[in-house]
Amino acid sequence: MSGEGRRPDRRPDDADQFGGHQGFTNAAWSIPSYILSGMAVYGGAGWLLDRWLGTSALFPIGILVGLGLALYLVFHRYGR
Repeated sequence: MSGEGRRPDRRPDDADQFGGHQGFTNAAWSIPSYILSGMAVYGGAGWLLDRWLGTSALFPIGILVGLGLALYLVFHRYGR
């Protein structure tokens, strides 16, 4: 068998972005997304709890908890 018809193991370097580091491109977009979505989700939950309970401290606490969990997730996923 000559290997014709097989898919190449890797894309050619000229198709990769940022000098052949496609993983870097994915990480560059996903890290800020994790951070912003963590802050938005937990900040939103804190805001809803503030409205329901009539308090005003859970919104900033929710944002900080979301930031902390997002940073933990980024470190766990990309920090190795």
